[in-house]
Amino acid sequence: MKQILFSGMIGLVLSLFGTPALIKLLAKNGYGQYIRDDGPKAHHSKKGTPTMGGIAFILATLVAYFATKAIVGTAPRASGLLVLFLLAGLGLVGFLDDYIKVVKRRSLGLRAKAKLAGQSIVALGFAILSLQFSDSRGITPASTHLSFVEDFSWSIGPVLFVMFAYFMIAAMSNGVNLTDGLDGLATGASVVVFGAYTFIGVWEYNQSCANVITATAKCYEVRDPLDLAVVASALMGSCFGFLWWNTSPAKIFMGDTGSLALGGALAGLAICSRTELLLALLGGLFVIITLSVVIQVGSFRMTGKRVFKMAPLQHHFELKGWSEVLIVVRFWIIQGLCVAVGLGLFYAGWVTN
Repeated sequence: MKQILFSGMIGLVLSLFGTPALIKLLAKNGYGQYIRDDGPKAHHSKKGTPTMGGIAFILATLVAYFATKAIVGTAPRASGLLVLFLLAGLGLVGFLDDYIKVVKRRSLGLRAKAKLAGQSIVALGFAILSLQFSDSRGITPASTHLSFVEDFSWSIGPVLFVMFAYFMIAAMSNGVNLTDGLDGLATGASVVVFGAYTFIGVWEYNQSCANVITATAKCYEVRDPLDLAVVASALMGSCFGFLWWNTSPAKIFMGDTGSLALGGALAGLAICSRTELLLALLGGLFVIITLSVVIQVGSFRMTGKRVFKMAPLQHHFELKGWSEVLIVVRFWIIQGLCVAVGLGLFYAGWVTN
């Protein structure tokens, strides 16, 4: 398990010490955050804070993964590379969106069609490729079977799987994007979920059907569980390092560069670890905040009335007078509870199998 420690520590150190350099570079070039006029008034003081900070933890994660592989002398595996492709690909789409906002001074960033096209290319590319690269046992990184704590017994077929994977990636990347509205909120919540996927990857590796010792009816048919744990650990460490600078008062924001990338990585880890539906619980905070926007928009269109003072949900509590730090800490607690319940169900699924 040295790979887990190496990837997490390398990601942490690179992000912790690399982010200040990125802050100086972005500030020097005037790449500051645009603040909406219709948002909470307290946010106006954040105008000009460097954004596109996702660059720091994306690069730290990539370097941590490949450096770990070089140190231990093992080759990268298909599942890990595919999740990193999703991380970097959606990060690039987010970077283009941020770049247009802060450099071209166009507040809405990428055109909606261009942004959707970019996300679709990356998500569909991942979904299609994840059904390739079978190992000696015929196991591919993803499966056409839906899964909760492991695959269900029936298959939805490759076409429906690609559509489902696309929905998962789009939903989770936009969910993290909506959550990224307060200092450290999305970063801290992501750390907890990546920690959960580090545990899941290690557990699945120890109980893998590829291991002759544990090749019983109670084992996991997952292609590269240890590699998924290495990626998750690198992401956890990188986000931890970034959180040092992103927590209130934030010295840098992750921007769409970071939020789209993190959401994509979470979806990729869920798909490749055969815990697709469990992600809705492990990433419960992102789901709750996304639902608050759906409810707000749906209610206004159908009744002309708003359920919340403002959506996403964190801004509703801001307008109710809660301090930013109070909201962030309480939302972190909610996310922690979601992960605790999710891991409990994951373990219960193993015990009762």
